[in-house]
Amino acid sequence: MTAPVFVVEHFDAGRGGRYVLDGPEGRHAVSVKRLRPGEDVILTDGAGRWADCVVLGTEGKDRLIVQLDSVGEESPEQPRVTVVQALPKGDRGELAVETMTEVGVDAVVPWAAARCITQWKGERGAKALAKWRATAREAGKQSRRVRFPEVADAATTQQVAALLREADFAAVLHESGDVPLATAELPAAGEIVLVVGPEGGVAPEELALFEEAGAGAYRLGRSVLRTSTAGTAAAAVLLARTGRWS
Repeated sequence: MTAPVFVVEHFDAGRGGRYVLDGPEGRHAVSVKRLRPGEDVILTDGAGRWADCVVLGTEGKDRLIVQLDSVGEESPEQPRVTVVQALPKGDRGELAVETMTEVGVDAVVPWAAARCITQWKGERGAKALAKWRATAREAGKQSRRVRFPEVADAATTQQVAALLREADFAAVLHESGDVPLATAELPAAGEIVLVVGPEGGVAPEELALFEEAGAGAYRLGRSVLRTSTAGTAAAAVLLARTGRWS
């Protein structure tokens, strides 16, 4: 298994490359993971910068002392994959973000679709968005990523249409699609934007607006997936076909 990942705000090490991981991350490393001298860890800022480290020891219950070597940077992968995710019910939104992060999407855009039962408003919306972002961060660590997906502010239908207009390839998962996503012609670089509708489906007026913006309707398979799993399955198809999984 690859080394566990911990998030840091900076990579400023002391004399001899000695670095102290403290706070919540240090507590998790010492008290939960129970890391010991000689074990490998990876530190990252979640934005592509990372460092391989070796555990030197611990101090108390929340300070991990590591030897930090040179810091590297992972370039953004191409093509960039963004999933516009309609707001699901309950905690299925966090499930969608978690699994999409694990497969490798680059950005998630929460979408307040017309047929969404869940609506993000005021303080409730802010808390829900914070949960999505925290989920992306934790799933990024769990899946050993050093560049975590961006979770954008909730978008309106008009904002989603604007995003689709700028894409190099734009698709809406919809049962009316004549072309399977698995056979769509994809760009080797640039922006891929995929729209996943809510439980009640994408409304006809939304589909028409998205098609006007350049997004085709594509089907994923014979079975109908939940909105919380469709994005993950579709992203896996795209990542495999673009060579990012090779």
